[in-house]
Amino acid sequence: MSVCDPQVSDYQTLSVEVQDDADAQCTCDGLNKGIKATVKQRPAQEACIWGYEQELEEIRKSGMKNFRNIQVDESNILTWQGLIVPDNPPYDKGAFRIEIIFPAEYPFKPPKITFKTKIYHPNIDEKGQVCLPVISAENWKPATKTDQVIQSLIALVNDPQPEHPLRADLAEEYSKDRKKFFKNAEEFTKKHGEKRPVD
Repeated sequence: MSVCDPQVSDYQTLSVEVQDDADAQCTCDGLNKGIKATVKQRPAQEACIWGYEQELEEIRKSGMKNFRNIQVDESNILTWQGLIVPDNPPYDKGAFRIEIIFPAEYPFKPPKITFKTKIYHPNIDEKGQVCLPVISAENWKPATKTDQVIQSLIALVNDPQPEHPLRADLAEEYSKDRKKFFKNAEEFTKKHGEKRPVD
């Protein structure tokens, strides 16, 4: 949404009327009531592209060791892929490709994360859907950055939360027989996980 800020003390209130692909009509009410300014409005998606690019650049510059090989769909900047590289056993024997899809309403609606690599984890189901509180509809905050979401995801992979499972059988195994769970998860990771980056 375009914002008009006349920076003049005589203006007491400001109303902005914006439509996609149209000019924004800004009416300033106060001592100079009735004065209007026209602000050029870009198409919504075009205006937001810089935000996604900025977040992507920040993540790449941060040198995040646990999220690597970030790729963006050239035809759709709203779709990212990358490798989660866990530190903790039993997942430290491989890497896991994830897909992040940003809705058109981002950041007012959370991104959706899907594991493209199979993983033996109580909080991630067979379809790759993940139970991550930070991106749930009730917990999502527009100020949350993508790198924070990724850090939360890495923490969840490293330390499963059996109290909020998507796979009850694995949550039960994790809680009742941790040694068996680790053995099964490590074997599964070696079989299905992607190769970890060497650099």
